[in-house]
Amino acid sequence: MWMEKIKIGIIGAAGYTGGELIRLLINHPFAEISYACSGSQAGKNVYQTHLDLVGDTDLLFSKDFHFDVEVIFLCAGHGEAMKFLVENDVPDHIKIIDLSHDFRLGESVKGKKFIYGLPEIHKEKIQKAHNIANPGCFATAIQLGLLPILASGLAIDEIHTTGITGSTGAGQSLSETSHFSRRLSNLSVYKVFQHQHLKEINKTFGEITSNQNPDVHFVPYRGPFSRGIWITSYLKSNLSLNDANQLYKDFYKDHPFTHVSETALDLKQVVNTNKCLVHIEKQENHLLFYSIIDNLIKGASGQAIQNMNLMFGLDETTGLQLKSAAF
Repeated sequence: MWMEKIKIGIIGAAGYTGGELIRLLINHPFAEISYACSGSQAGKNVYQTHLDLVGDTDLLFSKDFHFDVEVIFLCAGHGEAMKFLVENDVPDHIKIIDLSHDFRLGESVKGKKFIYGLPEIHKEKIQKAHNIANPGCFATAIQLGLLPILASGLAIDEIHTTGITGSTGAGQSLSETSHFSRRLSNLSVYKVFQHQHLKEINKTFGEITSNQNPDVHFVPYRGPFSRGIWITSYLKSNLSLNDANQLYKDFYKDHPFTHVSETALDLKQVVNTNKCLVHIEKQENHLLFYSIIDNLIKGASGQAIQNMNLMFGLDETTGLQLKSAAF
């Protein structure tokens, strides 16, 4: 087990995922942030951008980075991780955890190969991995809601899924669809059946199913709240509700962040936590699976730290035993 402080570099630290990463790492007992890079905020106190960190850290954003670290988190926009690794020769001894979608489909760069970092199915691979492609937020929530039924071989029919995400899922840069006056008291749909996370979802499902991979029809929505994801998936099944609950409890019994709830869910149960909660219902010949996460934590920065913990031989819950605020 790793007992010294893990020296950490963060590239792209001014965005939402970078801010969550800093918030979690400054309270992690084995973490030490060596630098938090941001081209736009260099020289400023981190708390001037991430306002919740006032009084928690005197860390400054830096423009420069170095390789005197054990792990680098890449939190820049999609396409920027690949660009960074092409332009910079990161020594092989440094572990890399990428939070973009640049390496989720098996891409590699300069001989660096990436393991898909979903601990609920790849824990042993993550423990041995040198580079991690952190899953997408929608992908995490959808997969955790469906993995047990798919791995059992009992899902042979097409799957219908809807997902509602908070505005932080769109990133920190202002856009028309994340603007307060557009988002408040509103709901809108986007990228129907074409969301980019479907590719990594289908890749994972193809790895765990012995039969042909069921079609996943995904309709994503923009929700009128800042953080969290609510997924509703359903498929035809003869499995009873009791058997479905037991199947899921058995599948996740060794995974500390994914829990099956036999009572109805509320999104606030997972906001500010690294949890995924799953609730199952049976309606006639259909099983319905509700799965909820915080898009910035289990869907991004928290899961990235969970992966770091596994890579360095730590208990995967280290620094992540967070509580939600129910009211």
